[in-house]
Amino acid sequence: MRNYLLALGLLAGVANAEPVVLEELQLQAEYPVTDMPSGNLSGLAMCGETLWAVSDRDDDRLYQLHREDGLLRAEAETFVAPEPPESALPWGLRMRNWAAGLVRGGKLDFEGLSCDAQGNRYLVSETRAAVLQVSSNGNAHWLNLPSGLVRQARASGMLLHFNQGFEGIAIDPAGDRLWLAAEQRRRGLTVLHRRGSSWRCTGGCVLTSESGDEPSPQALGGHPAPRDFSGLAYFGEKLFTLERQAHRICRRTLGDGVAELCWSFADEALSEPRRYTPDYGMAEALWIDKDGAWIGVDNGSQARADGEERPIVWRFAAPKGGWSRRP
Repeated sequence: MRNYLLALGLLAGVANAEPVVLEELQLQAEYPVTDMPSGNLSGLAMCGETLWAVSDRDDDRLYQLHREDGLLRAEAETFVAPEPPESALPWGLRMRNWAAGLVRGGKLDFEGLSCDAQGNRYLVSETRAAVLQVSSNGNAHWLNLPSGLVRQARASGMLLHFNQGFEGIAIDPAGDRLWLAAEQRRRGLTVLHRRGSSWRCTGGCVLTSESGDEPSPQALGGHPAPRDFSGLAYFGEKLFTLERQAHRICRRTLGDGVAELCWSFADEALSEPRRYTPDYGMAEALWIDKDGAWIGVDNGSQARADGEERPIVWRFAAPKGGWSRRP
């Protein structure tokens, strides 16, 4: 097993120092996903005993994933999303999002999925900067998010660029705290708290935001790539971010989003048979439980080196000492 460190800064107490990358996660299983016509898997969540997925090309369905003969067979559950709330994004971004939806499909562009202990599913719409709740009986409604969410995020440098909006979502089991992850340029985390039927920012919406590049894995040449978040998960009073350019998962504090520890999955993801062209094969979906991590790959219908063209879901074992181990 390859252990390595990212740069920690000159002093151990530097606030912006990179966290230790403890180890390479060990792949337990790889599942091609069948019967998902639109592909573009963008979110995963384990609700009870059922693994669910969402595609950013589908505005009206979720998929149950059934394990069969080394595959995950997708079974669609449809819903009707009401007209979304008025977007707080500026006119230029709204128009670009509208045009992209016409061309590629998926005008709501659902980019993340999470669920609470009651079986409610939560989908974040990148184009609307909004969250849709789909109950266990299939009824759907938009959450009443505070008007200051987008304003504060944009003031922190997030949500400024086309196709670089909210990319991940996580909710706690009680359904009282909700986190959203902005993708890149700048990437960041926001938090909301439920108050009755609406949501509020308590002490501000933004937990953290940051810009800049970091080296890609050596298998991709080590070239600088924008720091990003492509998935978000909640487990054990911690947040876990999926960082696709760095091919790692990082554990972060709830209070300020600071990264404590990271685990790499680069060795498995970038092995020769699994290699895609540089613009494809990015990890987009994350779910964490005590035994391991589910990671979903949105391959954009592109084939990887071994010829596989279907979306992929990986199951990684939890790291030694578990996700809660100390640095």
